[in-house]
Amino acid sequence: MTTAPVLYAAQQKVYPREVSGHFARLRIAAAIMLLGLFYGVPWLHWNGRQALLFDLPARKFYIFGLTLFPQDFYLLAWLLIVAAVSLFFFTALAGRLWCGYACPQTVWTEVFVWMERLTEGNRSQQIKTDLGPWTLRKLARKTGKQTLWIVFSGFTGATFVGYFSPIGGLAERIATAGLSFWEGFWVLFYAAATYGNAGFMREQVCKYMCPYARFQSAMFDRDTLIITYDAARGEPRGVRGRDNCIDCTLCVQACPTGIDIRNGLQFDCIACAACIDACDAVMTKIGSPTGLVRYSTQSEIDGVPRRILRPRTLIYASILMLLVSGFVYAVAHRSPVALDVIRDRNTLYRELDDGRIENVFTVRIINKDQHAHTFRLYTSGLQNAVVDSDSPAQQVDAEEVKTVVVRVRIPPAQEHGGRQFTLLARASDDPKLTAASPARFFAKP
Repeated sequence: MTTAPVLYAAQQKVYPREVSGHFARLRIAAAIMLLGLFYGVPWLHWNGRQALLFDLPARKFYIFGLTLFPQDFYLLAWLLIVAAVSLFFFTALAGRLWCGYACPQTVWTEVFVWMERLTEGNRSQQIKTDLGPWTLRKLARKTGKQTLWIVFSGFTGATFVGYFSPIGGLAERIATAGLSFWEGFWVLFYAAATYGNAGFMREQVCKYMCPYARFQSAMFDRDTLIITYDAARGEPRGVRGRDNCIDCTLCVQACPTGIDIRNGLQFDCIACAACIDACDAVMTKIGSPTGLVRYSTQSEIDGVPRRILRPRTLIYASILMLLVSGFVYAVAHRSPVALDVIRDRNTLYRELDDGRIENVFTVRIINKDQHAHTFRLYTSGLQNAVVDSDSPAQQVDAEEVKTVVVRVRIPPAQEHGGRQFTLLARASDDPKLTAASPARFFAKP
């Protein structure tokens, strides 16, 4: 009789062992700094408003002293490209440095694991509790853990929404149960995402959901810094010697993804270096040299000096420098005024009683400056044109968008067919504040 193959097996929970050491302290410091920034930045104020706010209903992004409008979204795309190239550069240089110390999944999982240890004890106590029967003590521990997880997840969800809705008012509405439907939905959504990713799925996100784990090998070479086990020194395992691996398996117990680093580089490894701290502690205790598990490169393992400056890193660094320089230049020279011109779709052109030809446009004057300005509208490239609107001067407040219906008129029989021209808006108090937008004037065929 043959047994049917098992197509799916339930994921075995990973109980990462708590370790101390140099890299553990680095991870804790990075987590404290990043979480402090995430939870603290929404409460910062700049010129009387929230310093960092993505106001989607008003279509404005406030980034300290910078206000971005939809016309500036190319800067956001530019910034994302900079982030992508940075990831390529640092991966080629130092492996999965991002995953081990700065990835939100890693940082929030560290917090959830810490709360689990606070309520359920260390690794062995957690395993014993999960395998044991349900008792009042077990129920109290599980309830305490879930309470901390849910409260922290809710706080995280509310903070995240606070980047899109002013967090001061949001906090008041949460306290008085006055959230709008969409605010409540997104707070619960991101709270559930935090709970599910960092509390429930944990390492499964890194192993099965994160695409970076799959294509990281394309950015590695023999000089990329990775976590490696020195098999030449450690084997055979379990044989007591000054340099051998004693097969204590503490490196496996400390791993948050549950892999055995002694089996070689694996895509599951997030380079958190918990195995290094665990192994170094054991080596120190038995009087053996540390570094059996360490950060190294394939070249160094083979006895070849590591090359930091190599074609891959030089190309990535050059591209990154060009992108960052271009981004800084684009932000520094960003025009504080923009103009959008939309033709009236109901009428191609209109012939007035005096024979003049009129085209109607909807014009949006976007004042990105921190001060109000008065703008006048002009044309260029359309001879003898007259610009008419409800007012000859348009007052536009700071960081505001004003929509104006504009009528452009030319003398009779001056133009035939269509002609390209430019509509300009110039500030009366500062002629340097000028914006232009192309448009097309239609007359008789």
